[in-house]
Amino acid sequence: MKSFTLAVRSIACSVTACVLALALSPGLARSEPAKPPPATVPLPPPQPPARPGDLLPPAPQVTPLPPERPPELAAAPDKEAGQGNRPKPDAPQPEPVKETAKDAKETPTTLPDAPLPPERPPELSGDSALALKVSAPDDTACLRRLERLGARFEAAAPLGNGQCSAPRPLTVTTLADGVALEPAATLTCRAAEALARWATEVQVAAQKEFGDSLKSLALGGTYVCRGQNHDTDAKLSEHSFANAIDVMGYGFAKRASLKVTAAPDGSPEAAFLASVRTGACGFFRTVLGPGSDAAHGNHLHLDLRERNAGHRLCQ
Repeated sequence: MKSFTLAVRSIACSVTACVLALALSPGLARSEPAKPPPATVPLPPPQPPARPGDLLPPAPQVTPLPPERPPELAAAPDKEAGQGNRPKPDAPQPEPVKETAKDAKETPTTLPDAPLPPERPPELSGDSALALKVSAPDDTACLRRLERLGARFEAAAPLGNGQCSAPRPLTVTTLADGVALEPAATLTCRAAEALARWATEVQVAAQKEFGDSLKSLALGGTYVCRGQNHDTDAKLSEHSFANAIDVMGYGFAKRASLKVTAAPDGSPEAAFLASVRTGACGFFRTVLGPGSDAAHGNHLHLDLRERNAGHRLCQ
């Protein structure tokens, strides 16, 4: 029994000795991390070889001076005299006189005189200019067209009252289809032609809306020397040149006459008045009527006033 116990103890002692030996061994107890290799310093690049002697930069070149001027080409005395008062290069130059600010203010600046305009022609000066008259337009072609439209007219005496004038007016009594003008109109040929052409459109509108024929036009005035809207301070009206017509009403063959005024909406009268008013814009440059302003509430004003770019005023 004692021998077995001693054997066990010897085994235990040998195991303990092994454990202590392992613990005391530095390489087996723990593993240390691997150390990095030492850094290496790069070597400098090798020096380039020396530059060959035949590749050295050339020496700087000096620009040669031009040859001396031949004596036969030297300036002659007479040529030098033709140079005027030009100073010689060797002569001392006078010092420029400096102008002070005070002298600059006292010395006035002189400007060149502006050229005068040409003299006015004698025929455009004094009494000769007042005696000039603009020749009247040639109405030969217009009169021929007015006859073909079926109008009846006759030439009237020239009209003139200051700036109000009509050199070749016409007295027009009847238009196509026997449409009478009440009273007769004093108009230029162009205005009479426009009225005659527009009257044919009025005749078509009368047949369409009333089934009746147009027989007369009641006029409020044609030529009268006055300002626009009877204003003495306003621009002259086209009536001052026999170039305008005021239509007050329309007469028919069967039905009662119709005045130029506001008519009930949807009625044949309203359709007729609107149709003839719109059609007038195709023949006249100015068309004003009821609704335009208070001065044209009871008539239709028609004229041929010239405006920029052919502008028309239809209100």
